[in-house]
Amino acid sequence: MHTDTERCVRAVRSKDARFDGVFFTAVRTTRIYCRPSCPAVPPKDENMEFHPSAASCQRAGFRACKRCRPDTSPGSPQWDVRADAVARAMRLIRDGVVDREGVPGLAARLGYSARQIERQLLAELGAGPLALARAQRAQTARLLIETTPLPMAEIAFAAGFSSIRTFNDTVREVFALAPGELRSRAGGPRTAPAATPGTIALRLPFRAPLNPSNLFGHLAATAVPGVEEWRDGAYRRTLALPYGHGIVALAPRADHVLCRLSLTDPRDLTHAISRCRWLLDLDADPVAVDGQLRADPLLAPLVDAAPGRRVPRTVDAAEFAVRAVLGQQVSTAAARTHAARLVTAHGVPVDDPEGGLTHLFPAPAALAGLDPETLALPRSRRTTLLTLVRALADGALTLGPESDWDEARARLRDLPGFGPWTTEVIAMRALGDPDAFLPGDLGVRRAAEGLGLPGTPAALTARAAHWRPWRAYAVQYLWATDAHPINHLPA
Repeated sequence: MHTDTERCVRAVRSKDARFDGVFFTAVRTTRIYCRPSCPAVPPKDENMEFHPSAASCQRAGFRACKRCRPDTSPGSPQWDVRADAVARAMRLIRDGVVDREGVPGLAARLGYSARQIERQLLAELGAGPLALARAQRAQTARLLIETTPLPMAEIAFAAGFSSIRTFNDTVREVFALAPGELRSRAGGPRTAPAATPGTIALRLPFRAPLNPSNLFGHLAATAVPGVEEWRDGAYRRTLALPYGHGIVALAPRADHVLCRLSLTDPRDLTHAISRCRWLLDLDADPVAVDGQLRADPLLAPLVDAAPGRRVPRTVDAAEFAVRAVLGQQVSTAAARTHAARLVTAHGVPVDDPEGGLTHLFPAPAALAGLDPETLALPRSRRTTLLTLVRALADGALTLGPESDWDEARARLRDLPGFGPWTTEVIAMRALGDPDAFLPGDLGVRRAAEGLGLPGTPAALTARAAHWRPWRAYAVQYLWATDAHPINHLPA
Protein backbone atom coordinates (compact mmCIF):
# COMPACT_ATOMS: atom_id res chain seq x y z
CA MET A 1 0.00 0.00 0.00
CA HIS A 2 2.72 2.51 0.97
CA THR A 3 4.29 2.23 -2.49
CA ASP A 4 1.08 3.43 -4.20
CA THR A 5 1.69 7.15 -3.70
CA GLU A 6 -1.45 8.34 -5.49
CA ARG A 7 -3.71 6.08 -3.43
CA CYS A 8 -2.00 7.08 -0.17
CA VAL A 9 -2.39 10.79 -0.99
CA ARG A 10 -6.11 10.29 -1.64
CA ALA A 11 -6.48 8.49 1.71
CA VAL A 12 -4.70 11.34 3.53
CA ARG A 13 -6.74 14.02 1.75
CA SER A 14 -10.00 12.27 2.70
CA LYS A 15 -8.73 11.46 6.24
CA ASP A 16 -9.76 7.84 5.70
CA ALA A 17 -9.47 5.99 9.03
CA ARG A 18 -9.67 2.62 7.28
CA PHE A 19 -5.97 2.97 6.43
CA ASP A 20 -4.80 3.78 9.96
CA GLY A 21 -2.06 1.28 10.73
CA VAL A 22 -1.90 0.12 7.11
CA PHE A 23 0.57 2.88 6.20
CA PHE A 24 1.98 5.99 7.86
CA THR A 25 2.43 9.51 6.46
CA ALA A 26 5.76 11.23 7.15
CA VAL A 27 6.06 14.98 6.56
CA ARG A 28 9.51 16.03 5.38
CA THR A 29 9.21 19.68 6.48
CA THR A 30 8.11 19.04 10.08
CA ARG A 31 9.84 15.65 10.54
CA ILE A 32 6.60 14.29 12.02
CA TYR A 33 4.70 11.16 11.02
CA CYS A 34 0.92 10.73 11.26
CA ARG A 35 -1.85 8.27 10.66
CA PRO A 36 -3.84 8.86 7.43
CA SER A 37 -6.87 10.16 9.37
CA CYS A 38 -4.90 12.87 11.23
CA PRO A 39 -7.25 15.85 11.81
CA ALA A 40 -4.48 18.38 11.05
CA VAL A 41 -4.41 20.21 7.72
CA PRO A 42 -2.83 17.79 5.20
CA PRO A 43 0.65 18.79 4.00
CA LYS A 44 1.52 19.47 0.39
CA ASP A 45 1.81 16.37 -1.73
CA GLU A 46 5.50 16.92 -2.43
CA ASN A 47 6.23 17.04 1.32
CA MET A 48 4.69 13.64 2.06
CA GLU A 49 6.38 10.26 2.04
CA PHE A 50 4.79 6.99 3.06
CA HIS A 51 6.07 4.20 5.26
CA PRO A 52 4.74 0.71 6.00
CA SER A 53 5.39 0.87 9.76
CA ALA A 54 5.92 3.25 12.66
CA ALA A 55 9.36 1.72 13.09
CA SER A 56 10.28 2.67 9.53
CA CYS A 57 9.25 6.29 10.23
CA GLN A 58 11.27 6.38 13.44
CA ARG A 59 14.28 4.82 11.72
CA ALA A 60 14.11 7.61 9.10
CA GLY A 61 14.19 10.26 11.85
CA PHE A 62 10.50 11.17 12.12
CA ARG A 63 8.65 11.71 15.43
CA ALA A 64 5.09 10.66 16.24
CA CYS A 65 2.39 13.31 15.83
CA LYS A 66 1.13 14.54 19.21
CA ARG A 67 -2.36 15.09 17.82
CA CYS A 68 -3.33 11.89 15.95
CA ARG A 69 -1.03 9.58 17.96
CA PRO A 70 -0.15 7.23 15.06
CA ASP A 71 1.58 4.79 17.41
CA THR A 72 -1.79 3.92 18.96
CA SER A 73 -3.57 3.00 15.73
CA PRO A 74 -4.80 -0.58 15.26
CA GLY A 75 -2.22 -2.99 13.89
CA SER A 76 -1.92 -3.57 10.17
CA PRO A 77 -4.43 -6.27 9.14
CA GLN A 78 -2.03 -7.75 6.59
CA TRP A 79 -0.06 -9.53 9.32
CA ASP A 80 -3.15 -11.51 10.29
CA VAL A 81 -4.12 -12.21 6.68
CA ARG A 82 -0.78 -13.25 5.25
CA ALA A 83 0.98 -16.52 6.00
CA ASP A 84 4.47 -15.79 4.64
CA ALA A 85 7.65 -15.46 6.70
CA VAL A 86 7.42 -11.67 7.11
CA ALA A 87 3.85 -11.88 8.43
CA ARG A 88 4.78 -14.68 10.81
CA ALA A 89 7.77 -12.64 12.00
CA MET A 90 5.55 -9.63 12.64
CA ARG A 91 3.10 -11.72 14.66
CA LEU A 92 5.98 -12.99 16.79
CA ILE A 93 7.44 -9.51 17.28
CA ARG A 94 4.00 -8.29 18.32
CA ASP A 95 3.96 -11.13 20.85
CA GLY A 96 7.21 -9.85 22.37
CA VAL A 97 9.48 -12.68 21.18
CA VAL A 98 12.36 -10.33 20.32
CA ASP A 99 12.25 -8.82 23.81
CA ARG A 100 12.38 -12.26 25.42
CA GLU A 101 14.54 -14.28 23.03
CA GLY A 102 16.31 -11.74 20.84
CA VAL A 103 16.63 -11.84 17.04
CA PRO A 104 18.24 -15.32 17.12
CA GLY A 105 15.19 -16.65 18.97
CA LEU A 106 12.87 -15.05 16.40
CA ALA A 107 14.84 -16.56 13.52
CA ALA A 108 14.94 -20.01 15.15
CA ARG A 109 11.16 -20.08 15.52
CA LEU A 110 10.77 -19.32 11.82
CA GLY A 111 13.47 -21.69 10.61
CA TYR A 112 15.59 -18.95 9.03
CA SER A 113 18.93 -17.37 9.86
CA ALA A 114 18.96 -14.04 11.69
CA ARG A 115 20.47 -12.41 8.58
CA GLN A 116 17.67 -13.69 6.35
CA ILE A 117 14.96 -12.36 8.68
CA GLU A 118 16.72 -9.00 8.97
CA ARG A 119 16.97 -8.72 5.18
CA GLN A 120 13.33 -9.65 4.54
CA LEU A 121 11.95 -7.24 7.15
CA LEU A 122 14.14 -4.39 5.92
CA ALA A 123 13.05 -4.97 2.33
CA GLU A 124 9.34 -4.96 3.11
CA LEU A 125 8.98 -2.80 6.22
CA GLY A 126 11.95 -0.49 6.09
CA ALA A 127 13.07 -1.61 9.55
CA GLY A 128 14.67 -4.67 11.08
CA PRO A 129 13.37 -6.77 13.97
CA LEU A 130 15.16 -4.72 16.65
CA ALA A 131 13.69 -1.46 15.34
CA LEU A 132 10.22 -3.00 15.09
CA ALA A 133 10.44 -4.31 18.65
CA ARG A 134 11.69 -0.91 19.83
CA ALA A 135 8.70 0.82 18.22
CA GLN A 136 6.39 -1.59 19.97
CA ARG A 137 8.07 -0.95 23.32
CA ALA A 138 7.63 2.79 22.79
CA GLN A 139 3.95 2.31 21.99
CA THR A 140 3.39 0.18 25.09
CA ALA A 141 5.26 2.72 27.23
CA ARG A 142 3.11 5.59 25.97
CA LEU A 143 -0.04 3.61 26.65
CA LEU A 144 1.01 2.99 30.24
CA ILE A 145 2.27 6.52 30.80
CA GLU A 146 -0.98 8.09 29.65
CA THR A 147 -3.56 5.65 31.01
CA THR A 148 -2.15 4.31 34.28
CA PRO A 149 -0.73 5.81 37.50
CA LEU A 150 2.21 3.34 37.48
CA PRO A 151 5.62 4.80 38.43
CA MET A 152 7.92 5.42 35.48
CA ALA A 153 10.42 2.78 36.62
CA GLU A 154 7.70 0.10 36.60
CA ILE A 155 6.48 1.28 33.19
CA ALA A 156 9.99 1.02 31.75
CA PHE A 157 10.37 -2.64 32.61
CA ALA A 158 6.73 -3.51 31.90
CA ALA A 159 7.13 -2.10 28.37
CA GLY A 160 10.20 -4.30 27.80
CA PHE A 161 13.04 -1.81 28.25
CA SER A 162 16.23 -3.13 29.82
CA SER A 163 16.97 0.09 31.71
CA ILE A 164 15.31 3.32 32.77
CA ARG A 165 17.85 5.34 30.81
CA THR A 166 17.00 3.51 27.57
CA PHE A 167 13.32 4.04 28.33
CA ASN A 168 13.77 7.80 28.83
CA ASP A 169 15.95 8.21 25.73
CA THR A 170 13.55 6.25 23.51
CA VAL A 171 10.45 8.14 24.67
CA ARG A 172 12.17 11.49 24.08
CA GLU A 173 13.40 10.44 20.63
CA VAL A 174 10.11 8.94 19.43
CA PHE A 175 7.65 11.45 20.91
CA ALA A 176 9.84 14.58 21.40
CA LEU A 177 8.63 14.68 25.01
CA ALA A 178 9.96 13.33 28.27
CA PRO A 179 7.84 10.61 29.96
CA GLY A 180 6.65 13.06 32.60
CA GLU A 181 5.58 15.55 29.91
CA LEU A 182 3.62 12.83 28.12
CA ARG A 183 1.70 12.11 31.31
CA SER A 184 1.04 15.80 31.96
CA ARG A 185 -0.31 16.34 28.43
CA ALA A 186 -2.65 13.36 28.83
CA GLY A 187 -4.28 14.99 31.83
CA GLY A 188 -4.45 11.82 33.94
CA PRO A 189 -5.73 8.28 33.29
CA ARG A 190 -8.19 7.98 30.39
CA THR A 191 -9.74 4.72 31.49
CA ALA A 192 -11.86 3.94 34.50
CA PRO A 193 -9.78 3.34 37.63
CA ALA A 194 -8.89 -0.27 38.32
CA ALA A 195 -11.03 -1.91 40.98
CA THR A 196 -8.11 -3.85 42.46
CA PRO A 197 -4.63 -2.49 43.24
CA GLY A 198 -2.11 -3.79 40.72
CA THR A 199 -4.66 -4.04 37.91
CA ILE A 200 -3.83 -2.15 34.72
CA ALA A 201 -6.80 -0.65 32.86
CA LEU A 202 -6.33 0.30 29.21
CA ARG A 203 -8.15 0.67 25.91
CA LEU A 204 -7.75 -1.62 22.91
CA PRO A 205 -8.53 0.22 19.65
CA PHE A 206 -10.07 -1.43 16.61
CA ARG A 207 -11.28 -0.63 13.11
CA ALA A 208 -15.00 0.07 13.00
CA PRO A 209 -17.45 -1.49 12.67
CA LEU A 210 -17.21 -4.20 15.31
CA ASN A 211 -20.16 -6.44 16.11
CA PRO A 212 -19.61 -7.83 19.63
CA SER A 213 -22.56 -10.23 19.68
CA ASN A 214 -21.01 -13.33 18.11
CA LEU A 215 -17.50 -12.43 19.31
CA PHE A 216 -18.20 -12.15 23.03
CA GLY A 217 -21.23 -14.43 22.82
CA HIS A 218 -19.11 -17.29 21.49
CA LEU A 219 -16.43 -16.82 24.15
CA ALA A 220 -18.98 -16.64 26.95
CA ALA A 221 -21.13 -19.56 25.76
CA THR A 222 -18.15 -21.90 25.43
CA ALA A 223 -16.35 -20.69 28.58
CA VAL A 224 -14.62 -23.41 30.61
CA PRO A 225 -15.57 -23.07 34.30
CA GLY A 226 -12.62 -21.98 36.40
CA VAL A 227 -10.69 -20.68 33.38
CA GLU A 228 -13.27 -18.34 31.80
CA GLU A 229 -16.43 -16.54 32.85
CA TRP A 230 -18.79 -13.73 31.89
CA ARG A 231 -19.17 -11.30 34.79
CA ASP A 232 -20.49 -7.72 35.00
CA GLY A 233 -20.58 -7.25 31.25
CA ALA A 234 -17.07 -8.51 30.63
CA TYR A 235 -15.43 -11.71 29.43
CA ARG A 236 -12.83 -12.77 31.99
CA ARG A 237 -10.21 -15.48 31.79
CA THR A 238 -6.86 -16.62 33.15
CA LEU A 239 -3.69 -16.31 31.08
CA ALA A 240 -0.56 -18.46 31.12
CA LEU A 241 2.28 -16.07 30.22
CA PRO A 242 6.05 -16.39 29.66
CA TYR A 243 7.07 -14.96 33.05
CA GLY A 244 4.02 -15.77 35.16
CA HIS A 245 0.25 -15.69 34.83
CA GLY A 246 -2.53 -13.15 34.74
CA ILE A 247 -6.25 -12.48 34.63
CA VAL A 248 -7.88 -10.30 31.99
CA ALA A 249 -11.35 -8.77 31.75
CA LEU A 250 -12.48 -7.56 28.31
CA ALA A 251 -15.62 -5.46 27.87
CA PRO A 252 -16.92 -4.11 24.54
CA ARG A 253 -17.45 -0.37 24.20
CA ALA A 254 -18.58 1.80 21.29
CA ASP A 255 -15.11 2.77 20.07
CA HIS A 256 -12.75 0.47 21.97
CA VAL A 257 -12.55 -2.64 24.10
CA LEU A 258 -11.92 -1.94 27.77
CA CYS A 259 -9.14 -4.22 29.01
CA ARG A 260 -8.23 -4.81 32.66
CA LEU A 261 -5.11 -6.86 33.26
CA SER A 262 -3.78 -8.26 36.50
CA LEU A 263 -0.29 -9.77 36.06
CA THR A 264 2.05 -11.56 38.43
CA ASP A 265 5.02 -10.18 36.45
CA PRO A 266 4.79 -6.81 34.64
CA ARG A 267 7.22 -8.01 31.94
CA ASP A 268 4.30 -10.02 30.50
CA LEU A 269 2.32 -6.91 29.60
CA THR A 270 3.22 -6.71 25.90
CA HIS A 271 2.54 -10.40 25.40
CA ALA A 272 -0.79 -10.18 27.27
CA ILE A 273 -1.99 -7.22 25.20
CA SER A 274 -1.02 -9.02 22.00
CA ARG A 275 -2.89 -12.17 23.08
CA CYS A 276 -6.02 -10.15 23.91
CA ARG A 277 -6.00 -8.38 20.54
CA TRP A 278 -5.52 -11.73 18.81
CA LEU A 279 -8.33 -13.32 20.84
CA LEU A 280 -10.80 -10.63 19.74
CA ASP A 281 -9.45 -10.29 16.16
CA LEU A 282 -9.12 -6.54 16.72
CA ASP A 283 -6.65 -5.94 13.88
CA ALA A 284 -9.04 -7.22 11.22
CA ASP A 285 -10.20 -4.97 8.38
CA PRO A 286 -14.01 -5.30 8.50
CA VAL A 287 -14.53 -2.98 5.53
CA ALA A 288 -12.49 -5.23 3.24
CA VAL A 289 -14.05 -8.41 4.64
CA ASP A 290 -17.65 -7.23 4.46
CA GLY A 291 -17.13 -5.66 1.05
CA GLN A 292 -16.03 -9.00 -0.40
CA LEU A 293 -18.85 -10.97 1.25
CA ARG A 294 -21.50 -8.43 0.19
CA ALA A 295 -20.71 -9.25 -3.42
CA ASP A 296 -22.62 -12.51 -2.89
CA PRO A 297 -26.34 -11.62 -3.07
CA LEU A 298 -27.23 -14.45 -0.67
CA LEU A 299 -24.76 -13.28 2.00
CA ALA A 300 -25.32 -9.56 1.53
CA PRO A 301 -28.47 -9.35 3.74
CA LEU A 302 -26.60 -11.02 6.62
CA VAL A 303 -23.68 -8.62 6.30
CA ASP A 304 -25.91 -5.55 6.00
CA ALA A 305 -27.94 -6.57 9.06
CA ALA A 306 -24.93 -6.88 11.38
CA PRO A 307 -21.65 -5.77 9.79
CA GLY A 308 -18.28 -6.06 11.46
CA ARG A 309 -18.30 -9.64 12.72
CA ARG A 310 -14.96 -10.93 13.93
CA VAL A 311 -13.60 -14.46 14.32
CA PRO A 312 -13.44 -15.42 18.02
CA ARG A 313 -9.95 -16.80 18.52
CA THR A 314 -7.92 -17.98 21.49
CA VAL A 315 -5.13 -16.82 23.79
CA ASP A 316 -3.35 -20.19 23.52
CA ALA A 317 -3.33 -22.31 20.38
CA ALA A 318 -2.41 -25.54 22.20
CA GLU A 319 -5.27 -25.03 24.66
CA PHE A 320 -7.74 -24.55 21.84
CA ALA A 321 -6.53 -27.68 20.03
CA VAL A 322 -7.21 -29.73 23.17
CA ARG A 323 -10.64 -28.16 23.53
CA ALA A 324 -11.42 -28.81 19.86
CA VAL A 325 -10.80 -32.53 20.40
CA LEU A 326 -12.98 -32.52 23.53
CA GLY A 327 -15.72 -30.85 21.50
CA GLN A 328 -15.80 -33.42 18.70
CA GLN A 329 -19.37 -34.64 18.08
CA VAL A 330 -20.70 -33.39 21.43
CA SER A 331 -22.74 -30.39 22.57
CA THR A 332 -21.24 -27.15 23.80
CA ALA A 333 -22.27 -28.01 27.36
CA ALA A 334 -20.62 -31.44 27.18
CA ALA A 335 -17.40 -29.97 25.80
CA ARG A 336 -17.29 -27.48 28.69
CA THR A 337 -17.82 -30.29 31.19
CA HIS A 338 -14.99 -32.41 29.76
CA ALA A 339 -12.63 -29.40 29.73
CA ALA A 340 -13.58 -28.41 33.29
CA ARG A 341 -12.64 -31.88 34.54
CA LEU A 342 -9.19 -31.60 32.98
CA VAL A 343 -8.77 -28.13 34.47
CA THR A 344 -9.73 -29.23 37.98
CA ALA A 345 -7.45 -32.27 37.86
CA HIS A 346 -4.41 -30.84 36.09
CA GLY A 347 -4.66 -27.03 35.95
CA VAL A 348 -2.49 -24.69 38.01
CA PRO A 349 -4.55 -22.97 40.76
CA VAL A 350 -4.72 -19.15 40.76
CA ASP A 351 -6.30 -16.51 43.01
CA ASP A 352 -9.04 -14.25 41.65
CA PRO A 353 -10.21 -11.63 44.15
CA GLU A 354 -12.64 -10.09 41.65
CA GLY A 355 -14.46 -13.21 40.43
CA GLY A 356 -14.71 -16.96 40.19
CA LEU A 357 -11.66 -17.95 38.17
CA THR A 358 -9.65 -20.72 39.81
CA HIS A 359 -7.12 -22.28 37.40
CA LEU A 360 -4.91 -21.91 34.38
CA PHE A 361 -5.75 -24.32 31.58
CA PRO A 362 -3.28 -27.24 31.83
CA ALA A 363 -0.29 -27.12 29.50
CA PRO A 364 0.34 -30.05 27.09
CA ALA A 365 3.23 -31.25 29.28
CA ALA A 366 0.84 -31.57 32.24
CA LEU A 367 -1.56 -33.67 30.13
CA ALA A 368 0.99 -35.85 28.34
CA GLY A 369 1.09 -38.38 31.16
CA LEU A 370 -2.67 -38.73 31.53
CA ASP A 371 -4.08 -42.11 32.43
CA PRO A 372 -6.57 -42.72 29.60
CA GLU A 373 -8.85 -44.65 31.95
CA THR A 374 -9.55 -41.41 33.87
CA LEU A 375 -11.06 -39.76 30.79
CA ALA A 376 -14.81 -40.04 30.35
CA LEU A 377 -14.44 -40.18 26.60
CA PRO A 378 -14.87 -42.84 23.92
CA ARG A 379 -11.69 -44.89 23.46
CA SER A 380 -10.96 -43.43 20.02
CA ARG A 381 -11.16 -39.87 21.34
CA ARG A 382 -8.88 -40.73 24.24
CA THR A 383 -6.29 -41.83 21.69
CA THR A 384 -6.78 -38.64 19.71
CA LEU A 385 -6.37 -36.44 22.79
CA LEU A 386 -3.30 -38.23 24.16
CA THR A 387 -1.59 -38.29 20.76
CA LEU A 388 -2.22 -34.55 20.38
CA VAL A 389 -0.92 -33.49 23.80
CA ARG A 390 2.17 -35.67 23.46
CA ALA A 391 2.95 -34.20 20.04
CA LEU A 392 2.55 -30.70 21.46
CA ALA A 393 4.62 -31.50 24.56
CA ASP A 394 7.60 -32.98 22.71
CA GLY A 395 7.62 -30.34 19.95
CA ALA A 396 6.61 -32.64 17.10
CA LEU A 397 3.63 -30.31 16.57
CA THR A 398 3.92 -26.54 16.98
CA LEU A 399 0.87 -24.29 17.03
CA GLY A 400 1.31 -20.56 17.44
CA PRO A 401 2.00 -17.22 15.72
CA GLU A 402 5.04 -18.70 13.98
CA SER A 403 3.12 -21.63 12.47
CA ASP A 404 2.92 -22.13 8.74
CA TRP A 405 -0.81 -22.71 8.23
CA ASP A 406 -0.52 -25.34 5.51
CA GLU A 407 2.22 -27.23 7.34
CA ALA A 408 0.23 -27.18 10.59
CA ARG A 409 -2.82 -28.54 8.79
CA ALA A 410 -0.77 -31.37 7.30
CA ARG A 411 0.68 -32.32 10.70
CA LEU A 412 -2.75 -32.25 12.32
CA ARG A 413 -4.24 -34.45 9.61
CA ASP A 414 -1.50 -37.01 10.28
CA LEU A 415 -2.74 -37.44 13.85
CA PRO A 416 -5.42 -40.10 14.52
CA GLY A 417 -8.92 -38.72 14.85
CA PHE A 418 -8.26 -35.41 13.08
CA GLY A 419 -10.74 -34.94 10.25
CA PRO A 420 -11.52 -31.82 8.20
CA TRP A 421 -13.73 -30.18 10.86
CA THR A 422 -11.20 -30.38 13.70
CA THR A 423 -8.31 -29.33 11.48
CA GLU A 424 -10.13 -26.34 10.01
CA VAL A 425 -11.60 -25.07 13.30
CA ILE A 426 -8.06 -25.07 14.75
CA ALA A 427 -6.78 -23.27 11.64
CA MET A 428 -9.58 -20.72 12.01
CA ARG A 429 -9.55 -19.99 15.71
CA ALA A 430 -6.08 -21.00 16.92
CA LEU A 431 -3.87 -20.20 13.92
CA GLY A 432 -5.93 -17.27 12.65
CA ASP A 433 -6.24 -18.29 8.98
CA PRO A 434 -8.94 -15.92 7.63
CA ASP A 435 -9.78 -18.37 4.84
CA ALA A 436 -10.36 -21.46 7.01
CA PHE A 437 -13.70 -23.04 6.11
CA LEU A 438 -16.05 -25.58 7.72
CA PRO A 439 -18.37 -26.84 4.95
CA GLY A 440 -19.23 -29.98 6.95
CA ASP A 441 -20.16 -28.14 10.15
CA LEU A 442 -23.81 -28.76 11.05
CA GLY A 443 -24.53 -25.10 11.80
CA VAL A 444 -22.95 -23.98 8.54
CA ARG A 445 -24.89 -26.53 6.51
CA ARG A 446 -28.21 -25.58 8.13
CA ALA A 447 -27.60 -21.90 7.48
CA ALA A 448 -26.52 -22.58 3.91
CA GLU A 449 -29.65 -24.55 3.15
CA GLY A 450 -31.79 -21.83 4.72
CA LEU A 451 -30.25 -19.23 2.45
CA GLY A 452 -30.52 -21.34 -0.68
CA LEU A 453 -26.82 -22.20 -0.79
CA PRO A 454 -25.68 -25.76 -1.63
CA GLY A 455 -26.13 -28.19 1.25
CA THR A 456 -23.33 -30.69 0.59
CA PRO A 457 -19.75 -29.92 1.69
CA ALA A 458 -18.28 -30.29 -1.80
CA ALA A 459 -20.86 -28.09 -3.49
CA LEU A 460 -20.72 -25.48 -0.70
CA THR A 461 -16.92 -25.35 -0.93
CA ALA A 462 -17.16 -24.71 -4.67
CA ARG A 463 -19.76 -21.98 -4.09
CA ALA A 464 -17.63 -20.40 -1.34
CA ALA A 465 -14.71 -19.80 -3.73
CA HIS A 466 -16.20 -16.32 -4.27
CA TRP A 467 -15.77 -15.54 -0.56
CA ARG A 468 -12.02 -16.11 -0.50
CA PRO A 469 -9.85 -15.08 1.26
CA TRP A 470 -12.46 -14.38 3.96
CA ARG A 471 -14.30 -17.69 4.30
CA ALA A 472 -13.69 -17.79 8.08
CA TYR A 473 -15.72 -14.59 8.37
CA ALA A 474 -18.43 -16.01 6.13
CA VAL A 475 -18.70 -18.87 8.65
CA GLN A 476 -19.40 -16.31 11.40
CA TYR A 477 -22.24 -14.79 9.37
CA LEU A 478 -23.68 -18.23 8.63
CA TRP A 479 -23.47 -19.32 12.28
CA ALA A 480 -25.24 -16.11 13.30
CA THR A 481 -28.46 -17.19 11.57
CA ASP A 482 -29.02 -19.68 14.42
CA ALA A 483 -30.51 -18.79 17.81
CA HIS A 484 -27.66 -20.56 19.63
CA PRO A 485 -26.26 -18.66 22.67
CA ILE A 486 -22.90 -18.25 20.91
CA ASN A 487 -24.51 -15.57 18.76
CA HIS A 488 -25.73 -13.29 21.55
CA LEU A 489 -24.15 -11.21 24.27
CA PRO A 490 -25.04 -12.70 27.68
CA ALA A 491 -27.45 -10.74 29.80
